[in-house]
Amino acid sequence: MPVVAALAAARLPVAVVNPRQVRDFAKAIGRLAKNDRIDAAVLAHFAEAVKPPVRPLPAEETRALDALLARRGQLLEMRVMEQNRLSSCRDNAVRADLRAHIDWLNERISQSDRDLGQVIRCQPLWQKRDELQQSIPGIGPVVSRTLLAALPELGQLPGRKVAALVGLAPFDDDSGVRRVAGGRAEVRAKLYMAALVAARRNPVLRAFYERLRRAGKKAKVALTAVARKLLTIANAVVRSGRPWDAGLAAAH
Repeated sequence: MPVVAALAAARLPVAVVNPRQVRDFAKAIGRLAKNDRIDAAVLAHFAEAVKPPVRPLPAEETRALDALLARRGQLLEMRVMEQNRLSSCRDNAVRADLRAHIDWLNERISQSDRDLGQVIRCQPLWQKRDELQQSIPGIGPVVSRTLLAALPELGQLPGRKVAALVGLAPFDDDSGVRRVAGGRAEVRAKLYMAALVAARRNPVLRAFYERLRRAGKKAKVALTAVARKLLTIANAVVRSGRPWDAGLAAAH
């Protein structure tokens, strides 16, 4: 990530690729040895042959939003760890210290949420897109802000291409089972959590989830399909500039 950020700051185009994909490419062309010189040659050959898409260079504002989101996630992780320690601690002095730290973390998380809201309010286009995304039942502030920072292509590409970027476009393998993998893991994780809410509270997606379950799909498979459909709907809402409408959403 520091290398990507440095190249972006220098306004140089960057393509970020899966290292496993490059290694499989190296094996396919018979380059089994590994050192810096060989790896550089393989990367150059891979880029020439595969032509991976160039990642859009994020604006400074987008990088700032991404950094705030990452920090919020770190604070949440620390709070969970301290809460786990508190549940197993029996020493009163240590318990008091843990509670004080948890209170401090709660305040920092609240401040982080306020900072994120302020950053979005300062960008009219972000504010409009945030409102559109949150008009969809199941998408709350955290998911919406993750989409703003980590998926700037939303609304600019066809739904299937956006799903592929996130790693929610299923592909076949030799076992005959369709799978999802790769893509932007942070966005995919947040959308899966949103799917848990949408499968209960979004009328269109609840009906979709229940239909899949009646058809024999496992809960996790059905929720992954809900996450993909939620992303497709969000893409259509942002592209159209029109808030959530259950009638139109049913068509996506």
